[in-house]
Amino acid sequence: MTIKMFSYKIVRDYGFAPNPFHGYCTLATCKPQIRKHAKTGDLILGYGSKGMGHNEELIYIMRVDEKLTYQQYWDDVRFYNKRPNLYSNKINAYGDNIYHQDEFNKWIQVDSHHSLEDGALNQDNLNRDTSSLNVLISQNFIYFGCDSIPSPTFEGISENAYPTGRGYRVNFGQPLINSMSQWLLNHPKKGYVGRPISW
Repeated sequence: MTIKMFSYKIVRDYGFAPNPFHGYCTLATCKPQIRKHAKTGDLILGYGSKGMGHNEELIYIMRVDEKLTYQQYWDDVRFYNKRPNLYSNKINAYGDNIYHQDEFNKWIQVDSHHSLEDGALNQDNLNRDTSSLNVLISQNFIYFGCDSIPSPTFEGISENAYPTGRGYRVNFGQPLINSMSQWLLNHPKKGYVGRPISW
C-alpha cells in the first residue's frame, strides 16, 4: 500500500489540534482538508512557525491508525476523556471531542476551546471544522511540543518534509515518506514528550 505524507505549519499549539493526551494523538478540528483526504497508514507532520519561535522544527508526527466520523468519535468510550472539561486541568480543558449531532441532525458544539468565551456556539469554527466530518486517530505518534526538534534528514535524500507557504504539502517522494515512516517506527521516544508550546 502506498502511503502519503501531509505536512503543515502550526500557528497555535494548545494541545487541542492536535490533541496528544490520554494515549492517543487526535486531529479532530482545524485542517479539514487533511482530515478529509488522509487515509489509514498515512503520516501527518506538524511544524512550528516563526510566530511560535519554533520555526522549521517538528512539533509532532503521527501515523493515521483510524479515521472516524465526529459522531463515532463522540460515541466511542475510548475517547470520553477527550471531551473537554474547562474546570479541570489544562489537559482536560483542551479536549477536542467537541462535536456531535442531536436527533434532528443538528450540530452540537460543546463548551470548549472552539466555542465562544461564554460557551455559546462559535459558528465560524463550527463551519470550518465540520467541512470535514473526519477525526484522525493515532497511537503511533510522537508529540514533541515545546521540545520540538529540527526536521529529520536522511542520507541520500535531499528533499525535506518542511512545508513551504500556507496550507499543507502532500506531494513528497516515496523515499522520504518511507524514511520518515521508519524513523517514527524506530524512534526511542513515543507518545507525549513535551508540553504544548502555547501553555
